[in-house]
Amino acid sequence: MKVLSLKTEHFRNLSSDLFVPGEGVNVLYGENAQGKTNLLEALWLFTGGKSFRGVKDSELISYGEQEASLILHFYSEEREQTAEIKIFKKKRQAFLNEILLRSPGLLVGKIGAVIFSPEHISLVREGPNLRRNFLDAAICQIRPGYVRILNRYSRTLNQRNALLKDSFRHPELLDTISIWDERLSTDGEIIIKERESYVESMKDPLSEIYEGLSSGKEFLKVQYKRSAENLLEALLKNRKQDLQVGYTTCGPHRDDLEIFLDGKNVRMFASQGQKRSVVLSLKLAEAALLKQYSGEKPIILLDDVLSELDHTRQEYLLNHLSDCQVIITCCDPGQAKNLKNGFLFQVENGILERKKAECTSI
Repeated sequence: MKVLSLKTEHFRNLSSDLFVPGEGVNVLYGENAQGKTNLLEALWLFTGGKSFRGVKDSELISYGEQEASLILHFYSEEREQTAEIKIFKKKRQAFLNEILLRSPGLLVGKIGAVIFSPEHISLVREGPNLRRNFLDAAICQIRPGYVRILNRYSRTLNQRNALLKDSFRHPELLDTISIWDERLSTDGEIIIKERESYVESMKDPLSEIYEGLSSGKEFLKVQYKRSAENLLEALLKNRKQDLQVGYTTCGPHRDDLEIFLDGKNVRMFASQGQKRSVVLSLKLAEAALLKQYSGEKPIILLDDVLSELDHTRQEYLLNHLSDCQVIITCCDPGQAKNLKNGFLFQVENGILERKKAECTSI
């Protein structure tokens, strides 16, 4: 998997010039608010469906314009292909090889990528919901059908919770709660097994990647923590409590991904730099698994990742990921001085200028 070119029209502040990255590591540098992250966002739309910044589609269109378009020329499945996204104020269209797709979401799984941004530090700093979302998004890329199970579970959970809240006014509704328990437990066990399997597969590449980043000075470990060993039994056991609080207290929506560094919980004991390295390792492990399951090397998108890393970790990122196509943003070109063989682009006012095709220093 690799990007051959990207062309944008009326997307954020980006010019309509063609972006043609190299096959290995590509470093985009420039001051803040010049368009570096916008370019990563444009690329991610082809793989993740939504902006990783959590904004509405209307915010992606340049000021004063009615629509934006993105055209991606890429190599995958041993051939060159084209994908196009048209963004309107209230809807979006997607094309694959000039064929209009029924839904833009059908692009998911066609173009594999992994993205890291500074906001992702919250993955280890905040509550378990973000870690569950990380696992689910990663699994969806390798098993597109998984999203249907997630959506079905979510609908059933909402129905059960609504029943729990209304049971005091309408106790006759309790006659149907067993139906919702069975449906919830069936899909819930599938979700749990998929997550456990993914976490187990992640352990070796994650350990290897963090060892490389830390030069073997620290050891990273993850484990999946279930809220219930047998979901159906737990739903029955907790029913009285659920009725009291008005929501479902067990299930995959209450599980967590526990992360330990040298045996200590990362959320409570790791430094800011360590947390950044941990999240980066999780993302790179995700890329390794995406390659393992799909047979395609994913595109790795890293936004402002170099600024808080020491020399050793910067060198690892710049020179040990060339097996995949990597696009990294930074403010100071000096942060990429350890790049031994890669591609540099200066970004200013949405315009990209290739500075050196191959470099050993800046």
